[in-house]
Parts: sequence; C-alpha cells; structure tokens
Amino acid sequence: MRLELTRRGDYAIRAVIALGRAETGAVIPAPRLAAITGVPRRFVAQVMVEMVRVGIVEAKVGRLGGYRLSRDPRSITLLEVVEAVEGDPRRRVCVLRSAPCLWDGPCDVHQVFAAAQDALLAELGRATIAELAAGGVTQAPPAT
Repeated sequence: MRLELTRRGDYAIRAVIALGRAETGAVIPAPRLAAITGVPRRFVAQVMVEMVRVGIVEAKVGRLGGYRLSRDPRSITLLEVVEAVEGDPRRRVCVLRSAPCLWDGPCDVHQVFAAAQDALLAELGRATIAELAAGGVTQAPPAT
C-alpha cells in the first residue's frame, strides 16, 4: 500500500510551513520562498495559487510583493493544505475490487481501511501549521 503526496502537495506543505515560520505579517518574495524551501522557483507561484484560492495564503503584488499567511498558523491544519492541492483525500475505490466498495455491500476489509483512513485524516486535521513550523507535532494519545 502506498501513501504518497504529489510534488505539488509536498511543495505546498513546505511553502506554508515556511510562511508559518516567518514573522507575523511578513511578506516573503517568491524567490526567497523558493530558496528557503528548496521548491523550484517556477513552482512556487503555481502552488501558491491554490493556497490563495482557499484563503490560507495572501499574495501581495508589486516590487515588495510576495506571500504571507492570511490566517493565524494555529488555525491552519495540514489537512487543509493537503486538500487544497490534492483534493479530497478520502478513498473512493475499494482496495480489493477496484470499484466503489458499497455497490453490492462492503468488502471484507472495508471497516479496517475506513478506520485507518479516518485516523489518518484526523491526524492531518489535528496538526497545525504553527506546530509544524515550531518543530513538530506531538503524537495523539493511542486510542483506548
């Protein structure tokens, strides 16, 4: 089983975390953001378009232009960033049948994979950009 982000997802996460590390309200020019994150310059604007569209990032144009977070980084979740560039991460195809699982009833492993998906989405939804920018997120306590 593979769980991977696209390059766009990777770049978006890196860029938003870098903006979360910036001084509050600071505008970071695209070339500087590329240098900080290691994202190729040509992709910074492409990825930021999606972040601006969903209201996570604000773009400032002009000679002193660049990007900054449009919200408090404590209110932005990793799930929001992922969904902005990757779309809805919920699995729609059965892992056994390569078709929707509920056409003729759930498959034998449906509940296990649904629970794993729910746990992953909950963890992504719990992790904030502020926590990640500060050096990481503490693990959620194990389910009892």
